[in-house]
Amino acid sequence: MSTFEATLEFEYDDTSSASLVAESVAREVGEIDDERSRTTLERDDDRSQVRIQIDADDPIALRAALNTWFTLVDVAERTAAVGDATFDRP
Repeated sequence: MSTFEATLEFEYDDTSSASLVAESVAREVGEIDDERSRTTLERDDDRSQVRIQIDADDPIALRAALNTWFTLVDVAERTAAVGDATFDRP
C-alpha cells in the first residue's frame, strides 16, 4: 500500500492542447513505473485539464516520480508551443 501520493493538474486554454499533452506523455505511463511508484493519467475535456496521479512507497520515490512527470509535461508543452509557432495552429 502506498503511503505517499501527489496529484498534478495541468489546465490548458482548449481541449486540443490538453489532448496533445496527454497523448504525448500517456505512452510513458506504466513504462517508467517501478516497484516503488505507480502513475495514472486522466484527461478532463470539460475543463481542458490533464491530471496525473502518483502513488509512491516512500518520499524519495515520490520526488523522483514528480521530477520525471514535471519534465515530461514541460517537454510536451514546449514542443507543442514550437509546433504552434511553426504551423500557426488556430
